[in-house]
Amino acid sequence: MNLPNALTLIRMPLTFAIVALMYGTWPWAATLAFWLFIAAAITDWLDGKLARERNSVSDLGKFMDALVDKILVIGIMVALLDLDYLRLPGAFVMLMVLLMITREFMISGLRMMAATRGVVMAAELGGKLKTIIQLIALGCLLGEPMFARDLARVCPFPLDGVAGLIHWIGIGLFFVSMGFMLSSMWSYFWKYRHVLFDRPAA
Repeated sequence: MNLPNALTLIRMPLTFAIVALMYGTWPWAATLAFWLFIAAAITDWLDGKLARERNSVSDLGKFMDALVDKILVIGIMVALLDLDYLRLPGAFVMLMVLLMITREFMISGLRMMAATRGVVMAAELGGKLKTIIQLIALGCLLGEPMFARDLARVCPFPLDGVAGLIHWIGIGLFFVSMGFMLSSMWSYFWKYRHVLFDRPAA
């Protein structure tokens, strides 16, 4: 256990706190949820940066970083669906969430198969881009109620337009992340196809 791995693991309790705050109806709950999410996103960048600078990149860190990112994104997405943050047809949103979960389970299964063969699957560029765009999209979707409910209490002018714009930016980026999600899944399975078919790596 080192500092980068500790920062990675911190994102798990932060996820629970963010989701709990999303259900909070008291003033500034949405704002606190947003800033805790920003803190979680910063740890996602900082743990990798510190691991590389300190030459402490480990197999545990690679595995846990990918796993904790999935917990963070899927946990918040399920809460967004339940609370109707997306304001899209429920069946459509459920299919998107199911597609996300399916992708993550398939990649996790591939990682486990690779681990039994002594292969550690590091994050691919497409997967990293997917995660970055997902985090920005979730930040926008969490930021909308902060503007609409909390900041509107103290701002002297209406913030409905700002909140609406942030919402639709978040929706748009989320669809972009879905494209990267599918392309990165194909990339993982193509690159590590030897793991599935017991062939030596090319």
